[in-house]
Amino acid sequence: TSKGTKVFSLAGNVNNAGLVEVPMGITLREIVYDIGGGIPKGNEFKAVQTGGPSGGVIPASLLDLSVDYEQLAQAGSMMGSGGMIVMDDATCMVDVARYFVEFTNDESCGKCTPCREGSRALLEILNRLCRGEGKEGDIELLQELGESVRDASLCGLGQSLPNPVLSSLEHFRDEYEEHLNNHRCPAGVCKALITFNIDKDVCTGCRLCAKKCPQDAITGEAKKPHEIDHDKCIKCGVCIDVCKFEAVSVT
Repeated sequence: TSKGTKVFSLAGNVNNAGLVEVPMGITLREIVYDIGGGIPKGNEFKAVQTGGPSGGVIPASLLDLSVDYEQLAQAGSMMGSGGMIVMDDATCMVDVARYFVEFTNDESCGKCTPCREGSRALLEILNRLCRGEGKEGDIELLQELGESVRDASLCGLGQSLPNPVLSSLEHFRDEYEEHLNNHRCPAGVCKALITFNIDKDVCTGCRLCAKKCPQDAITGEAKKPHEIDHDKCIKCGVCIDVCKFEAVSVT
């Protein structure tokens, strides 16, 4: 077991964000709930990503994992730069993997082919899945590509670059399958795969959503149920944020 203390940058969907210095061997649960104060808005904890952009994601089932170099590595993540990003159940793990691969793809120096071309190919597949344009075999290809980039890259960037992909595939494969097979984003994040709707039985016609919509995509008379013009809707989510009656839903 590693000795001493470690400073982490605790961020994301957690009540108390900031720099925290903790003893090695402390559990993720203690950091997220005792120090971080838990998840805001009563949402459920989903995963935590440690080690910066090339760290892996650790699911709720491993919340009692001891935080040290060896345990994090065994879980498919790393200590890395000390980043610790907490994610709630409104987080799409496919989008998370896409986001971090996009960052590390930009950071690649391009010297070795596995990292240069592999990161580009990983990003292309992830973008495809997030747009609902996934092809048969994409998930298996992600796995194979990720392992190849990890094993054949020359430096630490390329070797750790696939961690967000491989770890999310291991723990959240069902989300990848939903994106691929059903063209659906369970977390309601990927814009190409979601639709905003107004429940006419709940809507009071207060017109607040219509006034706030930047595209004038919501119509309806005062005190009567409103509806969304899906051709105009840019899926910004403002209507959900301002509705006081929870009449707007994402499917």
